Amino acid sequence: MSDEFYRIKRLPPYVIAEVNAMRAAARAGGEDIIDLGMGNPDLPPPPHVIDKLCEVARKPDAHGYSASKGIPGLRKAQANYYARRFNVELDPDTEVVVTMGSKEGLSSLANAITAPGDVVLAPNPSYPIHTFGFIIAGATIRSVPTTPDEEYWRALDRAMAFTVPKPSVLVVGYPSNPTAEVVDLAFYERLVAWAKENKVWVLSDLAYSELYYDGCPTPSILQVPGAKDVAVEFTSMSKTYSMAGWRMGFAVGNTQLIAALTRVKSYLDYGAFTPIQAAACAALNGPQDIVASNRALYHKRRDVMVEAFGRAGWDIPPPRASMFAWAPLPPALAHMGSLEFSKQLLTHAKVAVAPGVGYGEDGEGYVRIAMVENEQRLRQAARNVKRYLTSMGVNTPGHAVNG
Repeated sequence: MSDEFYRIKRLPPYVIAEVNAMRAAARAGGEDIIDLGMGNPDLPPPPHVIDKLCEVARKPDAHGYSASKGIPGLRKAQANYYARRFNVELDPDTEVVVTMGSKEGLSSLANAITAPGDVVLAPNPSYPIHTFGFIIAGATIRSVPTTPDEEYWRALDRAMAFTVPKPSVLVVGYPSNPTAEVVDLAFYERLVAWAKENKVWVLSDLAYSELYYDGCPTPSILQVPGAKDVAVEFTSMSKTYSMAGWRMGFAVGNTQLIAALTRVKSYLDYGAFTPIQAAACAALNGPQDIVASNRALYHKRRDVMVEAFGRAGWDIPPPRASMFAWAPLPPALAHMGSLEFSKQLLTHAKVAVAPGVGYGEDGEGYVRIAMVENEQRLRQAARNVKRYLTSMGVNTPGHAVNG
């Protein structure tokens, strides 16, 4: 019967679920799967954050309904983070709303601002909620490239010239999930000017703001003067503070969009559990050494993975940010396509990765590798991959590798 439901019919099959089901079955059968598929941090939050959660949870009055838009102290803490990190001033009352992770925030805003038939510009490949959130809300998606080069701007201009009705929303997400591409402030300056000229809202997903490498901090679109006229930005505590399961995120920026999101959320939820919000305050306001140490740890994992997989015969470009590598399939196996290659890797190398086609048709030919296992496990994954590639005739004398 469910195939009769309007919104379910509009959703394409969730390709990544196929590999996830295979991984779950293999693990249920007792196999040791090295899971580099889901971006699920394997690190704990800082002790003082857990202590605050426990402290507030013991209070008898902490268990009622919370505030849908977020408790005032948490909205203020997020405003302080933006001031400290980006030199951006935010009004905690009108320009900040707490979300249950950036995923919920994006989908709730899509429902708030989208009418059936609206056209939304979204990157391809991109994180699925960037498209599915608007599809569920009744919009039509027009894809634009993820790579922020001159072709990106030509695609935006073509979309405005030839789409009816004209697009009303543009989604961007840098550092990109899945491609790990980054942009500089000049890109956002050009984007804000374009959005104002074309009367388009910009939704920026900045979930990986603190996972940058090689000493190049990630900018925020709100650093551009006047950006708040057209843009909102989503951030998340999932990766920065290893709090993925806590579902804590924020939307900040344009007052009209924040008001729309706040109103829709007031119908949908009563906000996150108050002790979680209090602990999130402790994370944002307390010692920030975990941010630097997590960044250093992912940086080291990146270097270990690139080196070990390279020696195994699979060259992976080192990502400049995020917890992911966007890896082209080994050339000799590219004919398989990303879904079949991911299944083969799971079956024969006991390594789970995410097929690139699950992030849009332009993700074909790639897989996303999440750096969510320790260095020892990453090296083990590389050894398993090497055995698999050798069995497929990739590591032959014509494809010599070391180690």
